[in-house]
Amino acid sequence: MGNKRKLMFEVMRGFVAIAIAIAVAFVFILICADDPGKAMYALLVQPIFSNGAFNLNSIFIILGRMTPFIFTGLAVCVMFSANEFNLGGEGTVMAGGFVGALIAIYVPMSVGLHPVMCVLAGAATGGILMLVPALAKIKLNASEMVSSLMLNYVIMYVVLHYLNNVFADRSKGATQSYPFLETAIVQKMVPGSELTWGFVVAIIATVLISFFMFRTRWGYAIRMIGINKSFSKYSGMKVGGIVLLSQIIGGVLCGMGGAIEVLGRYNTFLWRELPGFGWTGITVAILAKNNPIAVPFAAFFIAYLNRGCELMSIYANVPAEMLDIIQAVIFLFFAAEQFMAKTRQKMVVKDTKEELAKAEPTVEGGNA
Repeated sequence: MGNKRKLMFEVMRGFVAIAIAIAVAFVFILICADDPGKAMYALLVQPIFSNGAFNLNSIFIILGRMTPFIFTGLAVCVMFSANEFNLGGEGTVMAGGFVGALIAIYVPMSVGLHPVMCVLAGAATGGILMLVPALAKIKLNASEMVSSLMLNYVIMYVVLHYLNNVFADRSKGATQSYPFLETAIVQKMVPGSELTWGFVVAIIATVLISFFMFRTRWGYAIRMIGINKSFSKYSGMKVGGIVLLSQIIGGVLCGMGGAIEVLGRYNTFLWRELPGFGWTGITVAILAKNNPIAVPFAAFFIAYLNRGCELMSIYANVPAEMLDIIQAVIFLFFAAEQFMAKTRQKMVVKDTKEELAKAEPTVEGGNA
């Protein structure tokens, strides 16, 4: 199948999977909503239009919420492209946010430098932590899926230990850190909204990762290892080093996203459980088919659904957990290789027939 037809098929497959997910959600909405029509309107339309007018504030909310999804989606894209199913993004997001918060509280700096150093500290923390499952895989042949999944909970309980016993502000009624210094806050792009300058950083990261994956030899090596690890090894590639590089990049992106999210949306560090951005990043990467260029669009879609489910919960009394159902169905159909396999086969046959038809006049001309 040609690249154009392949792209067309993947887009069609994605729309069908999303349509099925919305249809499944509608069935559940029929069961639990008093007014299903109002609920569907809140889910699909109200994130952009409210009372017949363009809802600009809601758009800013969506763009703000998609920012961490872009970082974790990019991280998963890089790691999964090397055929390494690393699930440690969830923990590294939390660790990056926590370390960035500590720098924001206890290390005074100038206005422009402070948030940058906080984010870089969070990114470095994420990269270092992701070395654990990467080295376990390379040196001990341990499953990166299992070790990274367990690492999430190790990180969470270590963070909670220090938050509860060392860095907690005892003057508050809830467990949280002391307030961040004003110089460390990631500023809002639009005052009064959830949209911060972290969104711009996320778009820049998308461009850089796309360039890295498709225009550098390291990115090519990562993709080749993901396609055929044995071939890459016998062709002379340093498979272990490239795999390690992919995991470190993934950790850096997750840590950076966590620090930007904490410093942009909160005044103190108060995460008392895993934030969920790492798991959502997996869905984003699957929607984007491990293509970094498509990650912002997939992140926007998930953030749009997130906002729609929130509005549906407020205005139609439908549980906000509906988002988890929609994501699960999308994940199911995107991960199912045989989904729409017959359609793919028909497109391949049609493409082959067209190529043969084009080739026949050339062959006849050569025989003549």
